[in-house]
Amino acid sequence: MAGVKILVVDDEPSISEVVKLYLVREGFDATVVDDGRSALDLLESDPPDLLILDVMLPGVDGYEITRQVRATSSIPIILLTARKDEIDRVLGLELGADDYVVKPFSTRELVSRVKAVLRRTQQAPAPPGGDKPITSGNIHIDPRTRQVTVAGNGIPLTVKEFDLLWMFTSNPNQVFNRDQLLDQVWGVSEFIDASTVTVHVRRLREKIEQDPSNPRHIITVWGVGYRFEPGEHEVTSG
Repeated sequence: MAGVKILVVDDEPSISEVVKLYLVREGFDATVVDDGRSALDLLESDPPDLLILDVMLPGVDGYEITRQVRATSSIPIILLTARKDEIDRVLGLELGADDYVVKPFSTRELVSRVKAVLRRTQQAPAPPGGDKPITSGNIHIDPRTRQVTVAGNGIPLTVKEFDLLWMFTSNPNQVFNRDQLLDQVWGVSEFIDASTVTVHVRRLREKIEQDPSNPRHIITVWGVGYRFEPGEHEVTSG
């Protein structure tokens, strides 16, 4: 993955410099800044391919940076947080982070997470299920370009939001429990917890459903998981 640019934002030099060292050893082009405002400036002038972002930062915190980035970009974001409460982790995912790592963490594990997230952004291999576009009602998904439109309007999705939607639409009417979705979409090495699926389903509904509180496509099967219903139009490929 030579040439891939990664921006590391952390105000603890003992952490950021070690992370940078490991990333450079793996062939990444890593840059470090130590405050939120500098991160936002750099994100605008020289956007990276991936952002590693501490939640607790001076000035502008990681949650606000995530919110601003997600308003205009699908750059993969991995949050670093010292907060172990589930509500804090869920907040980061709801704002659009692709993954999070709780401090203290293994630098090797962080680099492994980076590689896993980046693999999902590559255009080469299509998601499981083939590489032909799928149309379901007014939803059109192209796995080769990873673009999604709803009623002709482009919908920006994060890496895992796209993969989750592709998993659903590739298997219409099939019920998946949360463990199955974690395994198929996130991968065993990236296992977090069931709330990750819940948050991403909620975000997907907000983006593709006409009424997210009364979804027509991503249906909750109580006590089991979720299924995708094509609606009044069948799912077609090609």
